[in-house]
Amino acid sequence: MKSAGWLLAAILILTTIGCDRVTKHLATTRLADSPPQSFLGDTFRLEYAENTGAFLSLGATLPDSVRTGLLTFGVGIGLLVVGIVAVKKRWRGAALVGASLIWAGGVSNLVDRALRGSVVDFMNVGLGSLRTGIFNVADIAIMAGALLIAVSHSAYTSR
Repeated sequence: MKSAGWLLAAILILTTIGCDRVTKHLATTRLADSPPQSFLGDTFRLEYAENTGAFLSLGATLPDSVRTGLLTFGVGIGLLVVGIVAVKKRWRGAALVGASLIWAGGVSNLVDRALRGSVVDFMNVGLGSLRTGIFNVADIAIMAGALLIAVSHSAYTSR
């Protein structure tokens, strides 16, 4: 049963990376050089952007060498740490799903960074002038994964 959890984690990683890669390809081929598209009364927008920074363009203004170091090597080290901790602590359930989502999103964004020097972003949500930055499927996976780990660990520590 334990190996089944890790098999499901591997499937989740691969399908999440696949979804992110496909949606970024579609954004690149269908949204680049096009005006933003609005849906659901402008609650959801599709808008192509190339992000040289991290989530919501954090670090985009750093010098190239610093940004590359932090967002390539730093993220790579962070992903290794998440993987090592998940294996050593024998995470299961929500924590393992969270680690898998972080891994999938982080790896897919690293692929973008390695191939393009930036990450393709294309989604934006909000109401009126209160809006998120532009993000992608990998960013959703990373944030959902971090939330799942936090919730699973807070439930564990409150026992």
